[in-house]
Amino acid sequence: MRFRPCIDIHQGKVKQIVGETLNVANKEVIENFVSDLDPGYYASMYKRDQLQGGHIIMLGKGNESAAAAALEAYPGGLQIGGGITADNAEQYLSMGASHVIVTSYVFQDGELNSANLDKIVSRIGKERLVIDLSCKEREGKWVVVTNQWKTFSDFEVNQNNISQLEGYCDEFLIHAVDVEGKRTGVQETLALQLAEWVRIPTTYAGGVRSIDDLKLFNQLTEGKLDVTIGSALDIFGGELSYSDVVDYCNQLSPRGEFKC
Repeated sequence: MRFRPCIDIHQGKVKQIVGETLNVANKEVIENFVSDLDPGYYASMYKRDQLQGGHIIMLGKGNESAAAAALEAYPGGLQIGGGITADNAEQYLSMGASHVIVTSYVFQDGELNSANLDKIVSRIGKERLVIDLSCKEREGKWVVVTNQWKTFSDFEVNQNNISQLEGYCDEFLIHAVDVEGKRTGVQETLALQLAEWVRIPTTYAGGVRSIDDLKLFNQLTEGKLDVTIGSALDIFGGELSYSDVVDYCNQLSPRGEFKC
């Protein structure tokens, strides 16, 4: 299990928000934290601590310059997502992203858009692509949600579908949307199932709030999944020590490799 750090950018600022509240009609965005520090500061910190494979997420338009500053501070060390398409993916890779992350581009009109998936893979290669399978529970199934987590697709996260998509990407990023940003603990059932299903590097996000949660997550997944933490960290206004998280995960997998 490796720790994958994050930089979420909204309106040009590094923030931690409850993702479900973003751009919902008649509902204000719930902001857990707004930083006075720029994205490059966080990227430089992650570079200092030799944390690779973290992600930058651009939450809406107008965040491109801020994201570029983070990529410049840590070239080759961070992935980027948010509005990525086959037409702009190469641009972000040339700016220093190690991978691009896609969701809505390959899940359109409620279903997997195979043409768009084939198109972006042909442009950049599967080895530079991360597919975001962030999902919510519906009727006992895990279903991918898109459009800033407001729209349910008809794509179920299960062993068969994951096996098919593994041939198109280098990694998965999966937010447990029901608990993301709420600091209420890991979505244990999803973590368990993902550990059984995936055969490529996969980062789980959602609900981690303590070292005890990390220990539970590592036990549940047998170290097969990586983890990212946002709102709970002290660097984002929470109570969980960033340094303690880095130290704990390094003891488990010091800059380690994915194991399946």
